[in-house]
Amino acid sequence: MAKKRVVIDANECIMCGACVGSYPDDFEFSDEGVAIPITGEADEESVDVCPVGAISFEE
Repeated sequence: MAKKRVVIDANECIMCGACVGSYPDDFEFSDEGVAIPITGEADEESVDVCPVGAISFEE
């Protein structure tokens, strides 16, 4: 599956770990505890795993 450029709204991230647990090759936790993209790209389905909608694709 093709990966797309993603951004995470740190203000919306609740640090639940859904993205990190589901897509460990795409996301990790920052030193502050919020999720960040590892490479800046992620699978298309990764947006749907976030329960608060903090992950989105760049236009």
